[in-house]
Amino acid sequence: MKKRAILYFIVASVVVGSCKKDKTVFSETADERLNKVLTAYQDTLINAPYGWKGFIFPSGQPNGVFGFYFKFKAANRVEMFSDFDSLSNVTVMESSWRLKALQQPALIFDTYSYVTVLADPDASVNGGEYGSGLSSDFEFAIDSVKADTIKLTGRKNSSKAWLIKATKQDMDDYYNKKHTNRLFNNISKYLTYFKRITVGATTYEIVPNPQSKTVTITWVDGSGVAHTVTTGYYYTTTGIGFVPPVTNGSTTISGFDNISWDAVNSLLTVTVNGAATIIAPAATPIAPDPAVSTRWYQYALGQGGYWITATGFHVNGVDDAFNITKIANFYFLMYQPGYGVSGTTSYDITGYVKLIGGGLQLQYAPAFVPTTFANGRMTFPYLGYLGTIPTADSIPVAKTRIQFSDASGYYFVQLNETHYDMVSAKDGKAWIHWQY
Repeated sequence: MKKRAILYFIVASVVVGSCKKDKTVFSETADERLNKVLTAYQDTLINAPYGWKGFIFPSGQPNGVFGFYFKFKAANRVEMFSDFDSLSNVTVMESSWRLKALQQPALIFDTYSYVTVLADPDASVNGGEYGSGLSSDFEFAIDSVKADTIKLTGRKNSSKAWLIKATKQDMDDYYNKKHTNRLFNNISKYLTYFKRITVGATTYEIVPNPQSKTVTITWVDGSGVAHTVTTGYYYTTTGIGFVPPVTNGSTTISGFDNISWDAVNSLLTVTVNGAATIIAPAATPIAPDPAVSTRWYQYALGQGGYWITATGFHVNGVDDAFNITKIANFYFLMYQPGYGVSGTTSYDITGYVKLIGGGLQLQYAPAFVPTTFANGRMTFPYLGYLGTIPTADSIPVAKTRIQFSDASGYYFVQLNETHYDMVSAKDGKAWIHWQY
C-alpha cells in the first residue's frame, strides 16, 4: 500500500508539473492566440500591394481551374475579376469577405460574387449540375500561408484554391481591361475533333474541354510509350495558361501565348516557349487507347444503367446536326448496353426519352450489336427498331441511326470517370458527348 501511495504521488507530481509548464508556454488564452493568427492573416491579405492572383479548382470539375484576381481591402471589402466569362474578366466586382475561426481559420466570401457563381446550385448559371453547380466553395479553410502563396480547401466540397501575390503588371492588366484575348475559343471551330501541335521535336495531341476548363495533352515518347496529362487552363492577356504546367522531360509547357486566329483557313497560331507553331487538325488520335471503349461500355453495363446526351451528334462543325432536339417533347438520347436479347444475341439500344405529362417515356429505340476492335475502336451494327416511330420523328432518328452504324466505327476519349466523347473513326468530323 505504501509503495502504491508513493506511485500515486509521483504521477500526481508529473501532472501538476505539466500544468505549470503549459501555463508558462501559453501565456495567452486560446481565443487570444487565435485572434492574433486571424489578424496576421488579414494583414497579409490586405497589405499585398498589388493584390492576389487566384485559382479555384472546383471539385465538380476534375482538373479544371478558374482564374481570379483579388484586391482585399479594409472594412472587409474585396474587389475581384474572374475568367468565368469574357465580361467578368474585364468587369470589377466588389463584395464582402471575412476571416473567421471555425474548425480552423477560414476565408469566407459572404456575399454573392464571382466566387459564388461557381458554387451556385442553379446549373443554368454555371453549366454544372442542378442542385450543386460546379461543386465549388465560397468558404475556404486556410491550409498554409507562405511569403507569396496561400493555399486553401473548401469547407463544403473540398475544392482547392490558391492565392499568389500579384505583380504591378498583373494588377494593371486587370484594371486596364487587358484580359480580352479569348481567341483560343476558336478551337471549337475546327471540323475535326483531334488537334495536334508540335513543340520542339515532339508532336502533341490536344483535346480541350471548354465546359470543364481542361485540356488533355497526349504524346508518344522515343520508346513508343504514350503519355496523357489533363490539366486546367485559364485565360491570360495573350492566350491561356496551364495549372499545373505540362512537363515532358526537360520541356515544360506552361500555356499558349500570342494566340491569333486565321478565319480563312480556320487555324490557330500560338507561341510555346517563345517559338511560334500552328494547332493543326487531325482525323485520328495520336495514340488510341485500346481499353477505353471497353471501359465506357462496362461502366454502364456493370451498373445496369445508361449513358445520355442532350444534343446528339456534332457533325462538320454543326451541333445537333440531325436536329434530335427538335423532336417534340425530346428530353435526352440514351445508350443502354445489354438492354435485351433477341434469340441468342444480346443487343443495346439508343432510346429517345421524352418528357410527356410530367413523366419520362421511352416510346421507341433503334437497337445495335456493338463490336470492339484491338485499337479500342467500336462499331455499332444496326439490328432493328423497338416500338413505333412517329412520322414527325423519323428523319432525325433515321439520320442518327445511319451515323451511329457507320462501318468505320468510333474512337472513344475519356474525359473523366463519367464523361466520354465518341469520335468518328472515318474522318474525325463527327462526334457525340456521353455522360453518365
